Amino acid sequence: MAIISFIFFSALVGIITFIKTKKSNLATTDGYFLGGRSLTSGIITGSLMLTNLSALNFIGMSAQAYSHNMSVMGWEVCSAIILIVVALFLLPRYLKQGITTIPEFIEARFDKGTSKFITILFLVSYVVNALPVTLYAGSVAISEMFRVEELLNIGYVESIWICGAIIGSVGAIYAICGGLRAVAISDSINGIILVISGLLIPFFALLYMGKGNIIDGFEMLGNIPHSKFNAIGSNTDPLPFSTLFTGLLLVNLYYWGTDQCIIQRALAAVNLKEGQKGVIWAGFFKILTPFIVIIPGLMAYEIFGDSVQNPDTAYPKLVNLVLPTSLIGLFATAMIGAILSSFNSVLNSVATLFALNIYKPMFGKNKNDDEVVKIGKIFAIIIAIIAIVTSPFIMYAPKGLLDYLQTINGFFNVPIFTIIFMGYVAKRTPPIAAKIAITFFVITYGITQLFWDTGLHFLHISAILFIISCLIMYIIGKMYPTKDEFHLEEKHIVEIKPWDKRFRASGFIIFVMVSMYIIFSPIGLASESGFNIKTIVALIINAIICFIGAILFEKKFVKEK
Repeated sequence: MAIISFIFFSALVGIITFIKTKKSNLATTDGYFLGGRSLTSGIITGSLMLTNLSALNFIGMSAQAYSHNMSVMGWEVCSAIILIVVALFLLPRYLKQGITTIPEFIEARFDKGTSKFITILFLVSYVVNALPVTLYAGSVAISEMFRVEELLNIGYVESIWICGAIIGSVGAIYAICGGLRAVAISDSINGIILVISGLLIPFFALLYMGKGNIIDGFEMLGNIPHSKFNAIGSNTDPLPFSTLFTGLLLVNLYYWGTDQCIIQRALAAVNLKEGQKGVIWAGFFKILTPFIVIIPGLMAYEIFGDSVQNPDTAYPKLVNLVLPTSLIGLFATAMIGAILSSFNSVLNSVATLFALNIYKPMFGKNKNDDEVVKIGKIFAIIIAIIAIVTSPFIMYAPKGLLDYLQTINGFFNVPIFTIIFMGYVAKRTPPIAAKIAITFFVITYGITQLFWDTGLHFLHISAILFIISCLIMYIIGKMYPTKDEFHLEEKHIVEIKPWDKRFRASGFIIFVMVSMYIIFSPIGLASESGFNIKTIVALIINAIICFIGAILFEKKFVKEK
């Protein structure tokens, strides 16, 4: 029954996507890589969420909540304020330039050499980290849910290999054949299924805990140690609270504002208004994701206790235990949809970066769009095969799936953001400064992670290296400034009229974000008394500050114009 429902829902997503994209022009670079710059706010929101929300979130974050507490919530909730920054400050600049890839900005700001350096960093990051980790996380989930080991009478390692090969092959077909528009539309459909099925897990877990009575299930949540509900992480937790103001801030700025596979959705917006709406509302939904990716980890702890030896399997074990068999197919469809979304989004970005920033400038100057797109597809096929082969080896990561991903990302994310940040801020910094700074960052970070235990969290190290790298670029810029200042070139490709309700929506989202930290803190559910008068007072103060702030910003930037 589970397999039949899985096949049905998967086929439904494929058919709807085909119908919506069959008239798309995939022969041009804009048509294939940016969906013809036709994405509206709903599709942008859905695609951003699904690209980000993968099996890694469900498995990795539930695992850390199971093992520690809700401090890992910062990765999700703090994304909201960064998405607001992207919508208000970065997106208008990107759309004014009409860029297709982030390295295009790097080339315009610095030079071709720096652009190629950044492109290679992007590609290496995707090949050695993003793609294999996505496939491995998906393989763990599917292997557990469908009990592949028992079904095929094979071992755990073999089941991971088989699941990874199947998921990788299907994801490659989506990304390579349909282009960005097919990816974005399938993301939106899968997003609806994922939210519904994701909410089913805590619902049925409550029923299980309450032996069929959901009220009793809520009472059983009270048996979970209060410390588990604490999102204010200490230095011994996977995400210390202090990192929210240092490295986590920078990593999120990179990820949501400059990572090609993410920002490509916003770059494909039909206009600035739709782009801002899509990005800002993605921030709102990011705040809510802990209820489907982290709370289940706490429920797994209450149900299984300390019996789960590998925390990465806590979430799929919970799904198998509490979800009715008839619904496992629906949930598997949503999970695979999330996996495919992340996988095929990165593959599409790999094809985009290679075709437009490496192949075309070096070998395809006289090639037409159709030939450039074809080369991008071939390169994506090669990378997909590499990812399928390497993904099973992630199981040997010593610190768990999520920690492995974020630590390795440190070699690429903040260094790239540093160059883009200084490119905007220091308008006369020369190209050589960018090359020196990024080389210094990557080498030094590597030393601290591989050879020298500083005792600092890797996010704090990233923040320190960010400051040093910025100083290096600033000093070189003062000593050897470029002849002319950098100015944004407006190409008038899409309409650049901002969304008039952007500040009001941002104020509301910031209120919800801060409220989450108030509720899941020592003055909220993490206290012995639970939700109390202190919690209510803090929420009221938060509401007043956010409301007044939104009104003042709107008055200054909207009503005066």
